[in-house]
Amino acid sequence: MRAGLLAILLTTVPAAAEAVEPQAVEPQAVEPQAVEPQAGGHAYSAAAALAQADAGGGQPVDLELVLAVDASSSVSAEEFDLQMRGFADAFRHPAVASAIRATGELGVAVAMIQWSDNRRQHMAIDWQHLTTADSAQAFAEIIDTTPRFLDGGGTAIGGAIDFAARALDRNGFQGVRRVIDISGDGRANQGAQPSKLRDLAVLRGITINGLAILNEDSSVDAYYRTSVIGGTGAFVMTANNYEDFAAAMLEKLIKEIGAVPIAEGPPERPHEQPGGAYGPPQLAEREAREEPVAPGDQAVDPPGY
Repeated sequence: MRAGLLAILLTTVPAAAEAVEPQAVEPQAVEPQAVEPQAGGHAYSAAAALAQADAGGGQPVDLELVLAVDASSSVSAEEFDLQMRGFADAFRHPAVASAIRATGELGVAVAMIQWSDNRRQHMAIDWQHLTTADSAQAFAEIIDTTPRFLDGGGTAIGGAIDFAARALDRNGFQGVRRVIDISGDGRANQGAQPSKLRDLAVLRGITINGLAILNEDSSVDAYYRTSVIGGTGAFVMTANNYEDFAAAMLEKLIKEIGAVPIAEGPPERPHEQPGGAYGPPQLAEREAREEPVAPGDQAVDPPGY
């Protein structure tokens, strides 16, 4: 099925969070229920997901995906709108619709959160189950009408990871893969060290990917590689500015939904350290070697959520 996806893509073009009731939207979101965390990176299979579902673990899907949108003070109203338009345009694109169809009957469960400082995260769009081009189009229309719930505040990437991971655990789905998609234009300046929350999420079977927007910090992609992304096949996409966000998000969603293999090139600058795509064995090795904290992680405050 994955080989078929590549052919299709070539022919179709390139508890402290703010408590706000999630939007009531169509298609109907599944009633959340507790799902036991899973370890081991991409160790699931469709058969395992179905077995978990039979045991009361939730509706089986190919992918559970959280879209985590930066709404901190570094993001202007115009830049936020460009992000949201980029998400909506991506879900309308034939290549994304093809990737969703290629997941078969299982489909994709997707939700969107907005995040800023340590105590401010919001479930902007509750969980939706996408299996067809029509359902992807409906999700794009929901994005079009979703307002900015958070405005201003610091950049607490660790808080966003924690909030998204808890949303995955309580969503009522059982995915073959579980992914958090973090997009932002800056380094964490508040809250727990992102790498610590990243490592905990990876140990629970979650992959974290990043889309680094380089308009304010041209090396923020290197920071995402060392301190934010993690898990099997984790990767960072870059956009030079918010105007380039839509194209980068389109490519990112195709890779995430289709599980297209990612090959990261060598570091572009001598001071960049490769890394970030850690699974449980790699994390255990790092702890045994007592490796130092990734560059930039020391600059954030203690946990506050």
